[in-house]
Amino acid sequence: MSNTITFEDFTKTDLRVGTIIEVNDFPEARHPAYQLSIDFGELGIKKSSAQITSLYSKEDLLNRQVVAVVNFPKKQIAKFMSECLVLGAVKDKEVILLNPEVKVKNGSTVS
Repeated sequence: MSNTITFEDFTKTDLRVGTIIEVNDFPEARHPAYQLSIDFGELGIKKSSAQITSLYSKEDLLNRQVVAVVNFPKKQIAKFMSECLVLGAVKDKEVILLNPEVKVKNGSTVS
């Protein structure tokens, strides 16, 4: 286990559900990745880079709901500005996206 945090530390993390509305190739990335546009409802549309090309096609991702951290500062990846961090579990060095079991409203909080 990594460093222990307090519950107060955890409450600073804004986890939300959003729907992927656009998927583009990202040839400038160091590792194979997609550029994602994700609709978070009232929070608007945010962009993210995700190294998930080996398990997911662009068609698999379109309209899929995902869980993301939406309150990190923006991060530049090559010429792309990532605005959120899509979450996944790692199995054998592959990222498996986290998502709600049933469809929920975009922007729903995760607790």
